[in-house]
Amino acid sequence: MVTGQSAFAASAAPAPADAAGFAALSARRLLIIGGIALIVAGMIFGDVFAVFVLHPNADRIGQALLASTRAGAAGDATAVGRNFAAIGDALENRGTKVDAHLHMVDFGYLALLLAIVMPYVALSEPAKKRLAALLVTGAMALPLAVFAIHYVGLAYSPLASIGWASIIADTGGLLVILSGAGFLIGLCRQWRGSLAAVAGDPLLTDRSWSCRVLLAGGTLLVLAGFLHGAWYAARDLYKQEELDVNLLSIMTACILENPSGTAGLKITEGAVSDYGGLQADHAVKIAAHSHIIEFGLLAMLAAFFQPYVFLSERWKRRWAVLLLAGGVILPVCVLLELRYGLLAGGFADIGGFLVILALAAMLTGVLRYTGRLDGAAESARPQGMAS
Repeated sequence: MVTGQSAFAASAAPAPADAAGFAALSARRLLIIGGIALIVAGMIFGDVFAVFVLHPNADRIGQALLASTRAGAAGDATAVGRNFAAIGDALENRGTKVDAHLHMVDFGYLALLLAIVMPYVALSEPAKKRLAALLVTGAMALPLAVFAIHYVGLAYSPLASIGWASIIADTGGLLVILSGAGFLIGLCRQWRGSLAAVAGDPLLTDRSWSCRVLLAGGTLLVLAGFLHGAWYAARDLYKQEELDVNLLSIMTACILENPSGTAGLKITEGAVSDYGGLQADHAVKIAAHSHIIEFGLLAMLAAFFQPYVFLSERWKRRWAVLLLAGGVILPVCVLLELRYGLLAGGFADIGGFLVILALAAMLTGVLRYTGRLDGAAESARPQGMAS
C-alpha cells in the first residue's frame, strides 16, 4: 500500500531536465519567487486597504465636502479652509496607499515577465543575478516608502518640499530603472547576435493542462476587460465628465449667489450627494475594468512558470481554476457594489482571497521545487566535498 506522502511525490511534476536556468541563487529563481511574493503581498495589502481605508475615507471626504459647502453658505471662510485641508489629507492618505498597492503588484508582474525572457538576456549569470537583486530591492523599497509618505511627511527632511519617505521611494524607483535598463541592454545584445531561443527552456515549451487553461482564461479575461472598457467609454464616461463639471458648478454658484439662503443650501447639499454617487459609480466601473485586465495578465504570466510549481497535476489544475474564478468574481462583484452594497463587496473580497490563495499555493510549489532541486544537487556532490 502506498502512503499519501509517497503517492503525492509520485504524482508531483518532475523537475525539468534543464535545471541550470533555475539553479540556486539564479536570476530566474530570484525573479519568480520575488515576483509572486510581491503580487501576493500587494493583493493582501489591497484587500486590507479596501476594507479598512477606502470606504471610510470616502465617507470622510463626503462629510468634509458637505461641511465646507455649509460653511461657505454661512460665510465662515476659516471652516471652509479647514474642511478642504481635511479633504486633501484624506486624498493623500488614499493616494499613497493606492500607489503602494499598484506599484507592488506591477513590479511583481515585471519580475515574472523578466524571468520568462531571461534566456534571451545576453549577460553573464552573475550580472543577471545582480540586476535581479537590484530590481527586487527597489520593488520592495518603493511601495513601502510610498506607504510611509502620508505618515512621515517632511519630518527631519533635508529638503523643503520632499520628505525622507519620498527620497527613499525615488531611490527605489531608480534601482528598478537601472535594473530594467541593464536587462534591456542584455536583450539588445541578444537580438544583435542571434534571435534563436535557448532550446528546451521549460517556461517556453510547457503544454500542460494548467498552463493551457491559464493562458486561455487569461486571454479571455483581458478581452472581457477591453470590451467592458469600450462599453463604459461609449456609454458612461463622457456623460459622467459633463455631469462632474455641472455638479461642481452648482455647488460653487449656490455658495457665491446665496451665501445665507436655505433654498440654495438645499440645492448645494443635493449636488454634493449626487457628486458622491457619481464618483462612486465612476470608481467601481474603473476598478472592475482594471482588475479584470490585471487578473488576465496575471493568469497568463502564471501559466509560464507552471513547470517550476512542484505540486501534483491535480492540485496545479485546482489552483489554476481557483485563480481564474477569483479573477472573474472580484470585478463582477465590484460592479454590483452600488446595487447590493456590502453584500457584493463581501463577495468581491472573497474573489480577491481566492486569487491570493491560488498564488500563495503556487509560490509554495515553487519553493518546494527549489528545495527538491537544491537537495538533489547536494546529494549529488562527492562525499569528500560535503561540508
